[in-house]
Order: sequence, then C-alpha cells, then structure tokens
Amino acid sequence: MRIDKSKKTSCPDRSRFKTLSAGVAVCRQKGGKWLFLLLCSDGFWDFPKGIVEQGEDPVHAAIRETEEETTINDLAFRWGYASRDTGPYNNRSKIARYYIAETGTETVRLPVNPEIGKPEHDAFAWADYETAMKLAAPRVRSVVEWAHKIITSRGTCRYGARPKAAAE
Repeated sequence: MRIDKSKKTSCPDRSRFKTLSAGVAVCRQKGGKWLFLLLCSDGFWDFPKGIVEQGEDPVHAAIRETEEETTINDLAFRWGYASRDTGPYNNRSKIARYYIAETGTETVRLPVNPEIGKPEHDAFAWADYETAMKLAAPRVRSVVEWAHKIITSRGTCRYGARPKAAAE
C-alpha cells in the first residue's frame, strides 16, 4: 500500500505533549472471529506502535512501526483512517494514536532492533476481544473497545478520510 507522504492527517495540539506515538490495532479473522495482535514488553500488552518522527505523518509512522516490530507489511485500512488517542502516559509526556487495519498475515516475527540489540517485545498474542480486554494495558482498553465496535459493525461504512495514494 502506498500513501502520499505529502498528505497530512489531522493532529491534536501536540504542544501539550513531548511525544506522539502512533500504532495500529492490527486484526485478522480466524474461524469467524476477529483477533487482535497484541505485543508484550516488560509485562504490558499493547498494539504495535512507536514514536512519530519529526515531520512524519502519524499514519506513516504507524505503518512503519508495525512492520519494524512485527514484520507485517500487508495492512489494509478497510475501515478508513479514523484514529483514537489514548490519554497521556509516561509521566503525562506522551500520547499514543491508533488506527485500525486488517492483515492476512498470521505469522508474526519479533525482529532484533539494532539500536538496542534485542527485540522490542518479549511476546505476542493473537487475542479475541475478551482476551484482548484482559491482556491490554489499562490505557489501551478503550482502543480495543473502539476497534472491536468498528470491525464488528454491519455494513461497509468507512471511518476517517483515506490519504491520497502516491503516483507510482
């Protein structure tokens, strides 16, 4: 999937926070059920996410971080590009913005991050809604609820504006 990098998505006033992270509530269907991909780091379960670099669009950061952390590179934003922000965390200096995307990939790899010499996460799980709600860190549970509501709603309603595709 290619997205026009000149297209900027709307962002809240970031001046209140030192850091914006962006991630994806990655989901896939198996046996008629939706499963969410959660990653564990230091005992906390979360979706793939990472810091939005200076001048980088949050959607692009979310896609990049998902691939860097899981090797998943077939994200389909079939529900559009709406996002959900968490409340502030990490001494109120950081917020995380999440998008929803489907993958056809079942195999997840947790590659070594060359900057730290080890994978960023200790484990991963494909979890149904109930399990995801139990595993997810408290600040992430509202994102799980939001994503579950959208992916299980009937119809083909799109949420959020689709970034313009780049010319090849």
